[in-house]
Amino acid sequence: MKRDTKTNLKAISRRDLLQRSAALSALAGAQLAWPAWMPRLSFANQRRAPQGDVLVCIFLRGGADGLNIVVPHGEQAYHAARPQLAIARPDDSSKEANQRALDLDGFFGLHPSMEALIPIFKGGQMTAVQATGSPDPTRSHFDAMSYMERGTPGSYTVTTGWLGRHLASLEPDNASLLRAIGWGSSLQQSLRGSISATAIKSIVDYHLQGREDAAAPMLATLNALYGADPATLKIVAEQTQAVLDLVSKINVAAYKPASGVDYNDQSDFDLALMQTAALIKADVGLEISAIDVGGWDTHQNEANDLPQLLTTLSTGLAAFHADMGDLMSRLTVVVMSEFGRRVEENASGGTDHGHGNMMLLMGGNVIPKPVYADWPGLAPDQLVDGDLKITVDYRDVLSEILTKRLNNPQPELVFPDFQPTMHGIVR
Repeated sequence: MKRDTKTNLKAISRRDLLQRSAALSALAGAQLAWPAWMPRLSFANQRRAPQGDVLVCIFLRGGADGLNIVVPHGEQAYHAARPQLAIARPDDSSKEANQRALDLDGFFGLHPSMEALIPIFKGGQMTAVQATGSPDPTRSHFDAMSYMERGTPGSYTVTTGWLGRHLASLEPDNASLLRAIGWGSSLQQSLRGSISATAIKSIVDYHLQGREDAAAPMLATLNALYGADPATLKIVAEQTQAVLDLVSKINVAAYKPASGVDYNDQSDFDLALMQTAALIKADVGLEISAIDVGGWDTHQNEANDLPQLLTTLSTGLAAFHADMGDLMSRLTVVVMSEFGRRVEENASGGTDHGHGNMMLLMGGNVIPKPVYADWPGLAPDQLVDGDLKITVDYRDVLSEILTKRLNNPQPELVFPDFQPTMHGIVR
């Protein structure tokens, strides 16, 4: 269940830890990449948000194939465009069960590898939004991700992220040192803003005497970097130490999920969800957990790769849902990706960069409807340059979450120059 926690950092003094944490904070500021097991913590001075949900924001990096995730199995044009990759209709007896969509509403269904989520959909705590995405037409991963996380499609003029602006726009009285935590290869653009940001290794692996093989190279790097003036980094270092002291008291390494819940200890995604659950249950004031999941750029071999990705995503979300139990009433989980894939499959057994996509929402206050869609159709004359047309701006979905679930009355501060449309996707 839990990773090995052999001791190897006990000899580090408080002063050394301050210095090394400060050096690591400097690294985060330089936006250098770190391994997937290293979370990014974002925290600020004494603040308290209006009481609202904890937001878990999961980003599928690489452009997830939304048409094979939330499958329009009732659309003949979908099957015609993907003779090899289309997921079969739920009632297609010529296909094995693991090749048929899991029906949601008679028209849409889930990929068969997402069976773990069906009970949550049926229980009214999960919904999918189809034909959504960013209005900017770029097919560049870098640009699409950056625009989406900034919340400013097509523009780099705003340097902060939408989550960072959300945190900065709330009334300043939260005493928590752990308002937001990001799990990924670097601090997510969405979390960047006026709040301070630092980076430490995994709560389990670093502060709580984690794996020696992971800690040794990191500490060597920190020692090499420690040439900065300690006085310059003193404030950030002390703030970092306060966070480390806090997570030490929480003792995430000893966290035990709810009875019957078993996270996959070989999955970084599950580890991020498990530690998010621990912080939520510890009631330390966590407002946002941002989790990156890579590998979704399925140009080839999609029939083999996508099921593995979706199994990991679905079983992790199902474990988190079961672990949270009644706490789901004050949680909202959103799953998104920078763009979808082209409607037509390619000659390499995959799909190329497209546009329109899906989003997944999970929580105790999502609309009790499995799929929300203003469906534009997939016939050739209904596409936009070969892509699914976007009928719901992704900022509409996030603005609705902000106002209804996170109690942020000013979405215009989060998404500048944008007037959202409320679709009634959350309550």
